[in-house]
Order: sequence, then C-alpha cells, then structure tokens
Amino acid sequence: MTKQKTILVAPLNWGLGHATRCIPIIKALQEKGYQVLIGSDGVALSLLEKEFPGIECIELPSYNIKYAKKGKNFKLKMIKDSPKMLKAMTNEKEVIKKLVKQGKIHGIISDNRMGVRHKAIPCVFITHQLNVLSGSTSWLSSKMHQEVIKKFQECWVPDVQGKPNLSGKLGHLKNNSLPIKYIGPLSRLNKLEAITFYDLMVIISGPEPQRTLLEEKLFEEVKMFNGKVLFVRGKIEAKQVKFEFLNTTVFNFMNSESLELAFNQSAMVLCRSGYTTIMDLAKLEKKAFFIPTPGQFEQVYLAKKLDKQGLAPYCKQDDFTIDQLKRMTNYTGFSSFDRQTNLTDLFGLFEGE
Repeated sequence: MTKQKTILVAPLNWGLGHATRCIPIIKALQEKGYQVLIGSDGVALSLLEKEFPGIECIELPSYNIKYAKKGKNFKLKMIKDSPKMLKAMTNEKEVIKKLVKQGKIHGIISDNRMGVRHKAIPCVFITHQLNVLSGSTSWLSSKMHQEVIKKFQECWVPDVQGKPNLSGKLGHLKNNSLPIKYIGPLSRLNKLEAITFYDLMVIISGPEPQRTLLEEKLFEEVKMFNGKVLFVRGKIEAKQVKFEFLNTTVFNFMNSESLELAFNQSAMVLCRSGYTTIMDLAKLEKKAFFIPTPGQFEQVYLAKKLDKQGLAPYCKQDDFTIDQLKRMTNYTGFSSFDRQTNLTDLFGLFEGE
C-alpha cells in the first residue's frame, strides 16, 4: 500500500457526537499507514485538535446549527436555517474541489457533512439516520437524505444489521437500494476495571441554547442529590477548568482518556439521548437516565425505544427533577454491544479493492 495517501475525515459540527465517533476511525487509518487530514468547524474541530495534536486540521464552512429555545419550534428553526446550511454545503464543495485539484486528498470519510464529496476520489458517508425523523414530514426528510447518501460510494452505519440493534428504524430500511455497510457501534471508550468513585455522572453537549438551558437546570437539581456527582459541561475551551460546589465536581470538558476513566468510575449517567452517547453507554455497560433535546425527533425516538426495551428511563427536560433518578432501579441498564467490524478492513475502498 502506498503510505502517502491522505484521507480527509470530516465530521459535522452538531454537538460533539459526530466528532467523537470519528476518533476510532482516525486511529484505525493511522494504524493502516494513511495520512489523515481532519476537517470540521467549531467545537467539533476544537475537540479533534486536542485529541490529535499531530494531525493537520482545516476549518470547513460552518452550518451554523442552533436549536430553538422551545422544542415545539425545532422544525421551524431548522427550515428557517436551511438556506444557511445549503450555502455551507456549496462552500464545502468548493473547498473539496480545491483540495482534490491540488492532490492533497485521495479519499473522504464524511460524517453527515453532505457537501464533502467529490466524483474523482472514493467517498464514504457515515450516518445512523437512513431515516430522518421530522414528525409529519419524516417521509420527505428521509427521502432527501437518502438521495444525498446515493452520491457517495459507500454509507457506513455504526450499528449492526440485524436485531437487537441500537438505532432501530433510524438505521434500518425496509426496502434498501443504498450502498450500506453496517460497521458495528463506534465508541472511543473502553470498559475498564475501576472502583466506583462517583454516584452520578452528568454529561451534556449539543448546540446552543439547549446545552446551556439544560446545564442551568441540572446545576440546581444535583444540589439535592444524595451522593458524589461528576458534572462534565461539554464546553470545549482553550484550557480545562475544574471547580467544585457542594457534592459536585465540575469540568468544562475532558479528553478521551479522562472521560473513559470517569465513565468507568461512575455508578450511573445522566445525559442526552444522542446516538453517540448511547453507543458509548452500550460499550461501557452503564445504567443511564436520558433527557432528550426538546423537539429533536431522533433523540425522543431513541429515548422512548430504550425505555420500552427496559434499558433506561427518560423524561422531558421541563419535567426533570432529581427524584426521577429513583426510577432507574426498574431498568436493566446497557449490556455489552461490542460487535464492531475491524475498521481497517473497510479501507479497501481507498485502494480500489
């Protein structure tokens, strides 16, 4: 294999999940001898710059995704912002065109960045949403997303093909003509033998203003929790900041190594029901309580699905009180779901295999 080949890995900046699930893929590319170029924007790019200080990173046009303050306005806000997103996708294509013309990249792995593709080189799209839930317009949003996926040579779905699976109807189609490969759940974390140090770990991320709204609510609620709390705010800043109040230790962010230990040292986890977080919890076999982002149909669907399966309870953001955590005793928590494909086996596409 020619070691000079460079693969662009480009996750969407929508919370931290798209960036964090690209970490094992970037490591696998390095192990196989590829050069990696990382492309993203905002907190997703900042996180990957901290994780891989030796890898060249470029800033891609921002989709400027922000949530509505009220969940019922989520879809309206997305429609209103769609011209900005389409413009960003057009600008992405121009950046990619230039990189290909200059011979700087020889393949692309795009995690939900729809404009990061080029006909002249092998391109992969990563998504767990073959169906995009949007309420009454789910059929249309799914169809539009599937048309984008068809423009890539392969679509990698971070889940298993059969049942049981983690993504449910999001990642599985009844009739499929897409170039799908199920690659197993992706997680940067591993289960460790560790003594329980925290009774509760709170971890939040995601676009504003919902991240801050949840943080402010939970800062008040954890004061009434009877036990030790670790609170990870999901704010990627220049320096790691730590402070304590009452029963709670707070970090603005943690790198993968610190986060892995923290998860393993925690008895239970309070978090959003984002798909990447769910993959992490499954890998670590944790007990969790979910608060879906208001109005985000995907997170609401996943929370309801996991509640129905008896794995983890959830409630609406406005309804949450710390007493809700007592419901967790009636749920099993996650069991091992470590069925990941050997990632290096996927890279034959970049060698014309």
